[in-house]
Amino acid sequence: MGTFACSLLLTALGACAAAPAPPLALRAAPLTTATVTGARPPDALAPDAPAPGGQDPAPAYGFGWPLQPQPPVARAFEQPPQPWAAGHRGVDLTGAAAQPVLAAGPGRVTFSGVIAGRGVVTVEHANGWRTTYEPLETRVGQGAQVERGDRIGTLTAASSHCSPAACLHWGLVVAPDDYRDPLTLLQIQRVVLLPLDG
Repeated sequence: MGTFACSLLLTALGACAAAPAPPLALRAAPLTTATVTGARPPDALAPDAPAPGGQDPAPAYGFGWPLQPQPPVARAFEQPPQPWAAGHRGVDLTGAAAQPVLAAGPGRVTFSGVIAGRGVVTVEHANGWRTTYEPLETRVGQGAQVERGDRIGTLTAASSHCSPAACLHWGLVVAPDDYRDPLTLLQIQRVVLLPLDG
């Protein structure tokens, strides 16, 4: 992607502004039967600190997968060491061409258009955080109010990160130049086994 196209993409996603906010501290809930069976404990991955700008953190509940059925993750989030450095600022979810793409949570569509040949939709949520979805073929219009599960477009294999296969690049932007793993909105936890002897 050329410098100009990248600049346009970052501007549309709200990522070309001041210094990034400090990292959001997360705490994992204790492992319970509910965690193992897939139910969500009430404090799983609850933020310890407010979001940038003194806003409340993203709601712990109210978000869901942007593709149904639950898709496999083709490529995980990779936090860049610096805002301008290489990384993977979202997750790629395996899908199918023409598959409906759904709003992961309630909010307002703040961008719906084409950037660098890819159809992109950005949804801003109540606390100012934004989820991004690309590449989309048909798209909901800018300014639309959406609820979790509302169709916001259809997936296309054209310009996909997984080309020639189709996959959805799903991102989460919590402040300018501050990307986070969108899977945290779903309270997905990585299990880490520690030795019993400490």
